[in-house]
Parts: sequence; C-alpha cells; structure tokens
Amino acid sequence: MKLKQRVVLLAILLVIFIFTKVFLIDNLDTSAANREDQRAFHRMMAGLRVELVSKLDHTLQSPWEIAAQWVVPREVYPEETPELGAIMHAMATKKIIKADVGYKGTQLKTLLILEGGQKVVFKPKRYNRDYVVEGEPYAGYDRHNAEVAAFHLDRILGFRRAPLVVGRFVNLRTEIKPVATEQLLSTFLTIEPACADGDTMEGSVTLWLPDVWPLQKHRHPWGRTYREGKLARWEYDESYCDAVKKTSPYDSGPRLLDIIDTAVFDYLIGNADRHHYESFQDDEGASMLILLDNAKSFGNPSLDERSILAPLYQCCIIRVSTWNRLNSLKNGVLKSALKSAMAHDPISPVLSDPHLDAVDQRLLSVLATVKQCTDQFGMDAVLVEDRMPLSHL
Repeated sequence: MKLKQRVVLLAILLVIFIFTKVFLIDNLDTSAANREDQRAFHRMMAGLRVELVSKLDHTLQSPWEIAAQWVVPREVYPEETPELGAIMHAMATKKIIKADVGYKGTQLKTLLILEGGQKVVFKPKRYNRDYVVEGEPYAGYDRHNAEVAAFHLDRILGFRRAPLVVGRFVNLRTEIKPVATEQLLSTFLTIEPACADGDTMEGSVTLWLPDVWPLQKHRHPWGRTYREGKLARWEYDESYCDAVKKTSPYDSGPRLLDIIDTAVFDYLIGNADRHHYESFQDDEGASMLILLDNAKSFGNPSLDERSILAPLYQCCIIRVSTWNRLNSLKNGVLKSALKSAMAHDPISPVLSDPHLDAVDQRLLSVLATVKQCTDQFGMDAVLVEDRMPLSHL
C-alpha cells in the first residue's frame, strides 16, 4: 500500500474512532441519566404509601420546623421524606388555636393556626366524590379532595413543588367556634355555608410555606381571559411561544420548562384555572414555579381540556427527566401509584374511580403530544437536558 493511501486510511480510521468515541460518551451520559431517573422512580415508588404516625425521629424538632427546613429554591420537600407521615399526622390532628377567614380569593377558605404556631389553609368539602362539575373547565367551587390528590401527584411526578396537603375532619362546635374570629363566624357558617355532617366538616389542610420565603405572583403567559368572545393571544397565535421565549424570565433559566411541567401536571388533574402562578420573591427566574391552589381540579372526569397543554404543544420542549418519569407511569402505573399514595389519607378514598381512570387516559394524550413534537422536530430539539446544578442552590 502506498504512503498516500496509508495516510488516507489512517485519517478515515481516526475520524471513525473520534465519532465512535463521541457516540459512546453521549450514549453513556444519556444512559447514566436514564438510570438515575429510573433509580429516582423506584425510590419514589418504595416510599409512596405515607402512613400518618405521631412519632418523629427528630425528637428535638417539631414537625413544623422540619417541614420549614425542607424548603429550598427548587423544591418544597426533598426526595426522601421519612418524617412526612408525622408532619401530615400533625396537620390532620394538632389542636386549632385560632381560626380566621382565608387569604384573598373568590373561594371559601379558612386560615387556621395549629398548636405550635403553624399556619394552614383549610378548604371545606363542597361536593361528593362522584359529583360531576358541568360547564367550563374552570367552573364550580373548589374541590378540597383535589388539593390532596394534586399533592400526591406532585410527589409521583417527582416535581416536589406543591405544598404539603392532607385531609382533615374538624368539629365546628368544639374546634372552630371557640377560637374563630367574628368575621369567620359570619362568613363561614352563615353567609356561605359549606357541607358538614352535623358538627363535623370534611376538608383539606395545606401547609403554609415559611414566612422567610415570601412569594411573588406572576401572570401566567398562557392564562385565559375568562371573557366570552375574547381570546388570549396564545389561543389564536400558533407562534406565541416564540414571543414568550423572548421575554423575561422565560428567555433564560428554568422557568419556561417549569411552565411546561405545570401544563402536564394541570392537564392530568384537569386544572384549567392557572391564570397566575407564584414563585419565591426576587428570584430572577431561578426558583421553581410553586404548584399552589390546585382545587379547581378533578371536576369532570369525562372532560379532557386539551388547551391546558398549549405550552407543551406550542413550544414543543420538555425536560428529559419529566419525559422519563411519564414513560415510567404508563400502562396503568400512574393510576395505581396515585391510589396507593392516597390510601392512608384521613378522607380516603380521595378520588372516585372515574377520576383515577381519567388521569391514566390523559397521560396517554401527553405522551402522544410529545411524540408529535419529536416526529416533527426530532428528539434532540424536544427533549431538553436540565440536570445541571444551579448556582443559587
């Protein structure tokens, strides 16, 4: 073989070697990421069932102190939470020392102060489990059980962006009236009565986030107008996501991917009412989108409001970790996991079977939507790697 031919052959072999090495490294990185996602999924499934127990391993700390220490910019609670059962038990049983009207909003809610000084929001039962809310996808009163179910779905999806929620029964005569403000007594029990069984009222209790983490409210870029005949721009402009990507805080950082995650979350629970959202204050787009106020969910199991997924199908991007988790939950796993996660809640059964079935069916629609995006734009453009630790953590 001539020298020139040998040089050409060596050059070809070198190119093949480089490309093979790069391909293997990429595959190894992807495989390692996928393996970590699988390990995280199995850890979640292993700790799925939360039994409400009074015992705390940390005897020198109250359940409220532990929960407060969990909160960081990118999660409300950590992946592994052996104290979760004790904290939720405290939320469901601790003595109520004060009851007042809830924070501003259009729905009836109560602010309770529990023994130890912990603030919680109590949302009362309005509907039976099998009641179907007709009309617009955001119609009807708040559903207390939806708050409970949404919290556990947040755990299952691995987002960890929803405040802790648990069901609770309160005695209006012995627990609320003696410690209620005059305004609450007139509002809660007279002007706008909720459903109670004698003196006992069923509801959900949401743990108030620590005061050291003040919240900032933002208009959701895919919010509805709530005006008949008046469409929001995203409802008629298919290139709307391109405009969103040019505005802060969606032009950099994790916020747009949080919006996509939230769209998936809201579609699964049937929540079309996220016109605003909260993050931690002065975060410059770095902290998470907090999944607050999920009570306009699980209203109609037969209604799949596809427009909730607009951020996903208009932007056609999604986190790799979210995609991996969604794929792990198909074939009935999501329904089974959600049912198991809520089994020990005081107001169990939290959801009716039609709602559990609906969540499973909606998951298939989410997966199909992502596939449409990958068919059009390719996997590399749609599946976004978002694992790098952020500097603020």
